[in-house]
Amino acid sequence: MRRGVPHDGHQLLPQPPDAARVGAARDGDLARETVRLDAAQRRKRDGILPPAHQPRGRAGQPDRDLSAPLAPIIVSALFGAKDQAFLDAERRAHFPPERNQLAAHLTLFHHIPPGALDELHRRLGDETRGVPAPAARLAGVFSLGRGVAYRIDSPELAAIRTRLADAFHGLLTPQDQAAWRAHVTVQNKVEPAVARALLVQMQARFLARPVAVAGLAAYWYRGGPWELIRRYPFAA
Repeated sequence: MRRGVPHDGHQLLPQPPDAARVGAARDGDLARETVRLDAAQRRKRDGILPPAHQPRGRAGQPDRDLSAPLAPIIVSALFGAKDQAFLDAERRAHFPPERNQLAAHLTLFHHIPPGALDELHRRLGDETRGVPAPAARLAGVFSLGRGVAYRIDSPELAAIRTRLADAFHGLLTPQDQAAWRAHVTVQNKVEPAVARALLVQMQARFLARPVAVAGLAAYWYRGGPWELIRRYPFAA
C-alpha cells in the first residue's frame, strides 16, 4: 500500500498522482519535496520577507535587513525632546537597572506581524504626514502591581490607535486587541511593597501638565532593545 503524503492543513500543491509502481524510496522523496514546497508557498502566503539574496523592496519602502531573523513589530509614540528627557530620567531612577534596556516609551501596539510592514508603513505615514501633533497630557500616576506608570491622556492619539487597530484587526494579538491604556512605565518587576512606596511618593509630587507627542515609530523586537525601522513625525 502506498504511504500518504504528509498533510499539515496548509496543503497548497496537488497530491502526487497515485501510482502503484512508484517505489517506497521515490514516494518518500515526493513527500519531502511536497512539504518543502508547501513551506515556501506558506511563507509567500503569510507575507514573510524573502531571503537576503532575493530582490529587496521597491524604493520608498521601509528599510529592511533581510539577513536578520523575522521579528514582530512594535509601534510607539515619540515624545518631544524635553518630555523624553524627563521620562527617561524617571525611568532610570526607578526601573531595576539590570532590566532597563529601553528608553521611556508609550506603546501603541506590542506585536504587528512582520508581513504587515508595508501596509503599516503606509498607514503610519497617512496618520502623520502633514498632520498636526495630537494634544496630550501627563494625567496621573497609577499602579502596575509590581511597578508604577504615568497615565497619558490624549483623545486624538487614542483615535489614531483605534483606526490602526481596526485596519489590522485580524492580525492583532489578544494583548493588542484589549482596551488601550496609554501610559509610560517608570518602574516594573519589583516587589509590590517597593512599588507601593514609589506610588505614594509620585502621587504626592505629581502635577498634571501637557506633553509633546512628536510622532510615531515602528521597531523590530528580537527579545532585547528595540531596533528602529522608521520614525513618522507629525507636522511641525
